[in-house]
Amino acid sequence: MNFELFISRRIISGDKSNFSRPIIRISIISITLGLAVMIISLAITTGFKKAISDKVIAFGSHIQITNYDLNRSFEAIPISMDQPFYPSLSDMDGVKHIQVFGTKSGLIKTNDQIQGIVMKGVWKDYDWDIFKDKIVEGSVLEIDSAQRTNDILISKMLADKLNFKLGDEVRAYFINPDEVSPRGRKFVIRGIYETGLEEFDDIFIIGDIRHIQRLNKWDDDMVSGFDVYVDNFKDLDKIYEQVYDEVGYKLDATSIKELYPQIFDWLNLQDMNVIIILILMIAVAVINMISTLLILILEKTNMIGILKALGARNLSIRKVFVYNATFIIGRGLLWGNLFGLAIIILQQQFHFLKLDQESYYVPYVPVTLDWLSVLAINAGTVVVCVVFMIVPSYVITKVNPVKAIRWE
Repeated sequence: MNFELFISRRIISGDKSNFSRPIIRISIISITLGLAVMIISLAITTGFKKAISDKVIAFGSHIQITNYDLNRSFEAIPISMDQPFYPSLSDMDGVKHIQVFGTKSGLIKTNDQIQGIVMKGVWKDYDWDIFKDKIVEGSVLEIDSAQRTNDILISKMLADKLNFKLGDEVRAYFINPDEVSPRGRKFVIRGIYETGLEEFDDIFIIGDIRHIQRLNKWDDDMVSGFDVYVDNFKDLDKIYEQVYDEVGYKLDATSIKELYPQIFDWLNLQDMNVIIILILMIAVAVINMISTLLILILEKTNMIGILKALGARNLSIRKVFVYNATFIIGRGLLWGNLFGLAIIILQQQFHFLKLDQESYYVPYVPVTLDWLSVLAINAGTVVVCVVFMIVPSYVITKVNPVKAIRWE
């Protein structure tokens, strides 16, 4: 039998009238709350970054392949769909899908309002699974190669601003540089979407790419570029380099991080907040454990003297109290995990923590549960706390057995 572990268990399950009992409870509560806050903070940050990234990628894709053009406008220099990488690029390891797109700026005119817009044209290869969850009314477009459709998707923000509803006709005007008068097109609202990102909701409508080809007098195989989606956002940088090499020197590949650097730089700042929270919570747990251990040593001074008188070594007695502290940490971790995971699961199911979508881009607090991160937080908390317990346990070596036995 492990002598140190046996004594430690006896201390933990001993007389409940000990004056250290409330201190131990406070220490367990401190670890519980600290761990729960760390788990919840990490889940919120991960969920928030994923939610915003998904919204941006729904419009911009992970990687865009376009013609070389220093002018990043919506009036792009067209390129041919007949490329050696299309659609075979989808077979590249890590690439989920490739599709064509076209963009053209224009105006929507009503009886009393004029609104600038950008039409994003899509073709039959468009993966609607990426965008389907953004539809709040109506349905996605049905595009086939036989006939051009006049149906469009419009944002809820534009619909509210211009007093449009599902099924309404929309009159849009587009200007070409070599033409004096604008060209008008009549569309029908098939669906209304909402991303919560004003940068997109305030300007984008989605329709058939063949309208853009006809407005720009392009051939049927000419497009603004290609959208490339990857399987895992974490692999974006690596796959971007491979795609960049694949498209050759005549075309340009741009990562979504380069297209919208302000959004992704802002998201990366959230990592610093999590690091600060983790450091603060672990520091609080460590300070509480050090205080608790010192109180336990003070309370058990008489026992320490007896064990020394019976021949116990300082190292063995120190192990007793380190084991004791580990038991306390373990209880805190148990309750902390239960509490933190319960909050995350309830938020995933019921979304009871709401947010102002205009300020935070999402209507509720998004959370993503990463089990590897949870395990890492638990392991890190245990290791840091136990390591810091070794220092205060050194006090035991200074205890005089004779004086300790007389301790009252």
